[in-house]
Amino acid sequence: MEIKAVIVDDEKHSRETLKNLVEQFCDGISIVATAASIKDGLEQIGKLNPDLVFLDIELQSGTGFDLLEQVGEINFEVIFTTAFEQYAIKAVKFSSLDYLLKPIDVEELQSAVKKLHQKETTKEYQQQIKILIENLKQQPKLNKICLSTALGFEFIDVSEIIYCNASGSYTSFVLKNGSKFLVSKHLKEYENLLIEHFFMRVHNSFLINLKEVKKFIKADGGYIIMSNNDSVSLSRSKKDGFLTAMQHLVN
Repeated sequence: MEIKAVIVDDEKHSRETLKNLVEQFCDGISIVATAASIKDGLEQIGKLNPDLVFLDIELQSGTGFDLLEQVGEINFEVIFTTAFEQYAIKAVKFSSLDYLLKPIDVEELQSAVKKLHQKETTKEYQQQIKILIENLKQQPKLNKICLSTALGFEFIDVSEIIYCNASGSYTSFVLKNGSKFLVSKHLKEYENLLIEHFFMRVHNSFLINLKEVKKFIKADGGYIIMSNNDSVSLSRSKKDGFLTAMQHLVN
């Protein structure tokens, strides 16, 4: 089934470039319209009912997020586009949504397109967008994160995470309520997202919530007891930084 797509971008060159890339390298996707503003974008979306919208984050008439708030029920998928690694991109990552940095790389475009859900999980996708908008309103702190698991999406408060554990190319999340979720992303990606929320990489395999540290044990080279009584390894090279961070947290 052919995917109908709309491009919303206030730069003519960007619209034409993306349209050409999609038509040349993305089979099964048809660009049915382009728009240069929020108003035009809303009109095209309402008229054409697309399956996919390529949405520029920064528009002269506002932001792509403003468009999403005004569109009502979101029954299409979104791939954000932007020329800047900005705060908004972090919010997009927190919601497990896709984005493309300009100038757009063909392989990244193809990879984003391959992930399209085709509306099979509409309620979950709408929740992802909702969390994105909520997080943007809470800036600079992002309060909720969307975890993409084998079973679907989990929407959790960042404060509920006790620690994250690397398992090869996967990351395991351990929560206060005892739940555990396995996500097919590297721990490094979550380190970059959570570092501003009092999370610290204390070992190659562990990213911990410093607010959930219960004890530091000096024996056996030093290790950490978390609030759920799990033991977490502490790298020798991270020890001083960990103790300093904890000192700042309690003072």
